[in-house]
This record gives sequence, C-alpha cells and structure tokens, in this order.
Amino acid sequence: MPISPSEIKWVDERTLRPWDWLYLPALWDGLSTTVRHMFSRKVTIEFPEQRPSIPPHYKGVHRLNRDEQGRVRCVACYLCATACPAHCIDIVAAPSPWPDREKYPELFVIDELRCIYCGMCEEACPVDAIELTTLYDLTGFSREEMLFDKEKLLAVYDYTVAKGSDPIRTHRGVLGPASEIASQQPAPLPNT
Repeated sequence: MPISPSEIKWVDERTLRPWDWLYLPALWDGLSTTVRHMFSRKVTIEFPEQRPSIPPHYKGVHRLNRDEQGRVRCVACYLCATACPAHCIDIVAAPSPWPDREKYPELFVIDELRCIYCGMCEEACPVDAIELTTLYDLTGFSREEMLFDKEKLLAVYDYTVAKGSDPIRTHRGVLGPASEIASQQPAPLPNT
C-alpha cells in the first residue's frame, strides 16, 4: 500500500549563517565534550592488576557438565550443533557403553574463535550438558589451541566446580529448567 501524500513531511534544508561556515559551533561542541571527559570520573580499569566484576548471567567460555557418576552428561542429540547460528560445534556420536542412554559424544569440539557466545546451545540442550561459564580471559597462541575438545570442556567444568564459580543458570530443578520456572509462577486467579 503506497504512502498517502498527507503523511509525507518535507523538510527544508537549513541555510548556513557565516558563523556556521567557519565551523565554530561544531568546534566548540567538540572541545566542550573533550574537556568534560578530561575531568569526569574514569571507568577504565587496569586489567591484569584489577579484575572486573562479572555479572552472574555473563556468557563466557563453554563447559561440558558431568552427571552424578562423573560421566559426560551429553547424549549426542545434536540439538546444540543444530541451534548454533555460528556453526562452531562439531559432534561425532558413538554407541554408549552405559545402559541408561543410547549415544554419547565420542568427539565434541567447539571452535571458541568462531563462537558468538549467544547461548543458543545452552538453551537447546535437553539434558543441560553444555553451559557458558563466567570465565572471560580466554587466550591462545594458535587457532588449534582455541578448538575446545571434550576433555578440555570437561576440564573447564572441573575448574569452575572447584573454584565455586558455577553459572547462575546451573542451579535448576530436578526435572529441568522448565520445572523450576513453573514452580515460581503464581497460581492463576479463579474466574468470578
């Protein structure tokens, strides 16, 4: 449907005065901003010496969670790899040696350089096997060092559990994240 002529508003270009031709108002605005920032409170921190305070819902380095018996919790359903918009997760499934599941990931690799840390893999996982932690100082000397395989991801799990820096999203109900959310909602009001 085309726009009606009554909805169109034409704006005339402002004519420049001689003061504007010299760019003096623009220079004054720029200098006043610079001076204001020179004397304002600084928010930059000296990173290696001072550590920033990370919010509890920060999405940092991935980890693969372990179950109660210390095994990898992943069941190789490929939902995280399917949901990933950056296509940075590679999984190779194998028949599970345990009787309580059909498959487990023989190979699980996340390319941390390709990842956009959106958390879609975490949301898609039906068994809460993959999570984003609050670890932010991720470094490596080569691209191969930034490919986190299953052992490295499980090591991140062991480190965060030992440090006590589990993500806030880890603490869930027995039946999964949906059960906890449903239990926190108020009861519906009866119809009168």
